[in-house]
Amino acid sequence: MTPEAFYGKNDKICDVCVITFSFKVIEWALKHLKCEQAAEIGCSNGNHPIYLTEWKGKKIAFYMSLVSAPAAAACLEEALCLTGCREYVVFGSCGTLNSQLTDGKLMIPTWAYRDEGLSYHYIAASEYIELKNWKRVAAFMEEKKAAYVTGRTWTTDAVYRETSGKAEKLRKEGCIAVEMELAGLQAVCEYHGLSLKAFLFASDCLQEEEWHNDLLGTEREWDTQEKCFLLALDLAAQACTQA
Repeated sequence: MTPEAFYGKNDKICDVCVITFSFKVIEWALKHLKCEQAAEIGCSNGNHPIYLTEWKGKKIAFYMSLVSAPAAAACLEEALCLTGCREYVVFGSCGTLNSQLTDGKLMIPTWAYRDEGLSYHYIAASEYIELKNWKRVAAFMEEKKAAYVTGRTWTTDAVYRETSGKAEKLRKEGCIAVEMELAGLQAVCEYHGLSLKAFLFASDCLQEEEWHNDLLGTEREWDTQEKCFLLALDLAAQACTQA
């Protein structure tokens, strides 16, 4: 089974695609940017449009992904089929495992702990997978003078089983964040020979015995999502130039 079996073969529409997980980002983009719907990822839960916009003279696609590694990977597989894009920029919220280190900073994942199942269907088994473009993302943040920190991330399927013991173990291994997609997305990109650039921001904290919310679901989170989307568009435009 391939996406082409369902969608057929499609013409390439641009080189780079931005992936968000926030419907607020899509609402903002449709309100503030000149966009056209170029394709649509089909889903029984509701279809997800892929939009095309121009940013700093470059054509860039973007869409809202479903959450979790299997769902995000399926969206990426279908986006590849529908757009022909070989470069992807993904950003989103995460839980911090070290608030002293990440407070007020973006996070650039270097390696992802593969505590999900999707990646093992694409590449050989290992504990971690490298986010191979992390140094390029760091260089971009340097150019933008954006505060950031680098470190490992923990990709998990089980949002309600992020136990304190597991968090402490991975913290000692250098993990600074927990999220649900990056190991899977990187594995899909490696399998297909695609480029993935990723960065995160903390919306909640798993540093203490009890989980606590900092931004998740607040107006401050929506504001941060929008600012990160603009950074992602700039990173995508840079990727177009380098392609």
